[in-house]
Amino acid sequence: MPNNLKTAVLLLASIALLFLIPTVRETFMGLISLFQSLDIEAIKAYILSFGLLAPLVSFALMVFQSILAPLPAFLITFANAALFGWVYGALLSWSSAMVGALLCFYIAKMLGREVVEKLTSKIALKSVDAFFEKHGVYAILIARLLPFISFDIVSYAAGLTRMSLRSFLIATGLGQLPATLIY
Repeated sequence: MPNNLKTAVLLLASIALLFLIPTVRETFMGLISLFQSLDIEAIKAYILSFGLLAPLVSFALMVFQSILAPLPAFLITFANAALFGWVYGALLSWSSAMVGALLCFYIAKMLGREVVEKLTSKIALKSVDAFFEKHGVYAILIARLLPFISFDIVSYAAGLTRMSLRSFLIATGLGQLPATLIY
């Protein structure tokens, strides 16, 4: 089975689970509400409720928010610093954001613009396209340094270009490091 078909089947199966299994749907909607609340204390309590698995849950939450733009990642970054300390919290936030960015990049590469527009928005994607056009190879690095540009949409948009994975990862890693440390 070709990779694009495998990815499409996996995506459709995930969506089917979301709509067919009430507990999956309730968990999903609960996570959306958690992010929309903008309540760092609630996010910390949620993460801590998993005990020893808390770092893994935090990692999964960061990846989750990456795929479902534009949920705010800074909430998890703040929670990680408070729960795991400055160094481990920053490392956890940075590495999980990198995995999230990588997934967004690959979703765009494999499934194309139409799917990305459904996951983000046409208007947001057009503005990022214009930003990429204006700044060329430095667009990812610049976008990662500017907190008002959606991290996730940039990752998706980069996957729609001919940019190499290596260039994307280097620019993303370097560009997001200052924001992670500052948060």
